[in-house]
Amino acid sequence: MSLRDPNPSNKSKPKRVAIVIANPTTSTTTGWPVGFWWSELTHPYYAFHEAGYEVEIFSPAGGKCEADGMSDPRDASGYSASDLISMGFINTPGLAALVEKTKPVSEINVGRFDALIVAGGQAPMFSFEKATDLHKKFVEFYEAGKIACALCHGVALLRYAKLSNGELLAKGKTVTGFANVEEDFADNAVWGMGALPKDKHLMPWRIEDELKRLGANFVQAGMWRGFAVRDGNLITGQQNFSGTETANLIIETLGR
Repeated sequence: MSLRDPNPSNKSKPKRVAIVIANPTTSTTTGWPVGFWWSELTHPYYAFHEAGYEVEIFSPAGGKCEADGMSDPRDASGYSASDLISMGFINTPGLAALVEKTKPVSEINVGRFDALIVAGGQAPMFSFEKATDLHKKFVEFYEAGKIACALCHGVALLRYAKLSNGELLAKGKTVTGFANVEEDFADNAVWGMGALPKDKHLMPWRIEDELKRLGANFVQAGMWRGFAVRDGNLITGQQNFSGTETANLIIETLGR
């Protein structure tokens, strides 16, 4: 009788994924501190770990990163209280420490990784325009035929990423990201709390509108539904409830 390995991945040469989370910044529309979204890091991280992948965490500038408050299961709002995967990550010292001292994306060696995934949160909408090293690294993965992936507001990157021929990477591609119906919901929520006047929006622009304007085929599965789509080696996920679907699509593409 032989014992079967319950995790039959190729341990001699495991797949490697670089996850990029946003550095903290300040919203120009609300004045609030904004950052990355916990579940967009932790859910893919968990799925990759279960598949036997190796994962490293980076940020555009490197250093300590901070999450959007409502993405924290311990937040008083209770919005993410049921996110047990993030709660486990946060309460595991070795994992929680990974966001305290991230390496800058400029140090990513594309040859060492099979995929790059850019997580969202609110910060990308305010900081990714100037994250030129991230633009270049994302395109480098894509043009090398490796998986280039963005999730939720991390898809903001596709507003700026240009191929070596000068064309926008997103042009003509089928993509998803934080949808207009979800932006409407978020705006209405903060308006209802009186946290923002009704002539202001949470986000300075909208991913769905902008990517359509740039010539992408934007698709979405409805409000708050887990959803990811692949177009060649470009993978995008809809929003913060899509981390597992996005990671699983990468794993399905790369294998174990």
